Amino acid sequence: MASVLENKIKDKSAMVGIIGLGYVGLPLAVEFARVGFRVIGIDVLEKKVDIVNRGESDIGDVPSEQVKILREANRLEATTDFSRLEEVDCIPICVPTPLNKTKDPDVSYILGAVEQIKNHLHKNQLVVLESTTYPGTTDELIQPILEKTGLKAGEDFFLAFSPERVDPGNSQYSTANTPKVVGGINKASTEMAKLFYEQIITEVVPVSSTKAAEMVKLLENTFRSVNIGLVNEVALMCDRLQIDVWEVIDAAATKPFGFLKFYPGPGLGGHCIPIDPHYLSWKLRSLNYYARFIELAGDINSHMPEYVVELIGRSLNKDKKSIAGSRLLILGISYKKDISDIRESPALDVIRILQSRGAKVSYHDPYVPSVSFDGGEMKSVSLTENALKKSDCTVIITDHSDLDYKWVVERSRLIVDTRNATKDVKVGKHKITKL
Repeated sequence: MASVLENKIKDKSAMVGIIGLGYVGLPLAVEFARVGFRVIGIDVLEKKVDIVNRGESDIGDVPSEQVKILREANRLEATTDFSRLEEVDCIPICVPTPLNKTKDPDVSYILGAVEQIKNHLHKNQLVVLESTTYPGTTDELIQPILEKTGLKAGEDFFLAFSPERVDPGNSQYSTANTPKVVGGINKASTEMAKLFYEQIITEVVPVSSTKAAEMVKLLENTFRSVNIGLVNEVALMCDRLQIDVWEVIDAAATKPFGFLKFYPGPGLGGHCIPIDPHYLSWKLRSLNYYARFIELAGDINSHMPEYVVELIGRSLNKDKKSIAGSRLLILGISYKKDISDIRESPALDVIRILQSRGAKVSYHDPYVPSVSFDGGEMKSVSLTENALKKSDCTVIITDHSDLDYKWVVERSRLIVDTRNATKDVKVGKHKITKL
């Protein structure tokens, strides 16, 4: 069995079927198609499928021109028809893994995809889960479902986990040059997954098991969450001590060893860092272990939007105004700069809190023209001199690179800067309040 699929991967005659065409799946599909594989992207959303089949992309890191070329070369197509899985040899699963309201893992998207695979599973296929999840998911959930077919994992088909490492908007690291970790349910599965990803990725790093690979992803994002939580707490300390936290961090970063620079912010956003550590925490609770660092960092980070609102209130008090009735302009609502992704964005929490306190809130974001918000819709306003002067306070939540912050400061009454975007702007302390 191994030699059949191995040869198909090496000569690129293997067909790739990628489930999920979002921030992970579409870039992966494009990379495999670009090097010569035929790729079928499968998604439950007709809109996603139609976009790809028109030769377009709705993912910022994937140019539409690239998709168009691959469509015209007949190397990339999209469908909602899961029966097409019967045609494919390699199946990466790239579906969402959110948390429910109680912050417990929601693996329903994974289970839905695996049930579809089960219905069309055949010998000599490779199945790889890329969606972030808790250690044990591949072995304990996916393998038993697929083996209901009578086929045995590691013998009749290959099964592995390989965590996605997508960083939207990162111009230095993409799918192709970011090292890829793989761990299979046995040695044969690990080797086949390694061979598969080596066709498009510069460095593939095998680990001993699917659980180890699942843990790798959670460690990476827990590391970031905990360190961001630490520096956010330092920001709260510096506020009380009347010290500039940004100055402290930059000075500490001059140490050439033993220190990694993290910056505070209005909260955590994106699909990974606010969510992934809770997968690990949930799993450990089932083993009677309390993940104290994870829970503490999560608590600090989740309350940062409230602290931002407190800073806005302080800023308005300088002009003897309250939040209630004030006109506030939010600059940037995506979760990080220079992208359109608003998943878990702290800006949305800030807006909700401000509105609940009676503020009149508008926003400007060149990457997010509109957003569905609590049953309604908000649209980005033009960033004009008039819009800034009419606002009682301008709040910088996301520091997009293409905004002229000196120009913004000069035309604003008051500024609350949560990203240190105005660090090079010389103005009186009365006007700018920093995180």
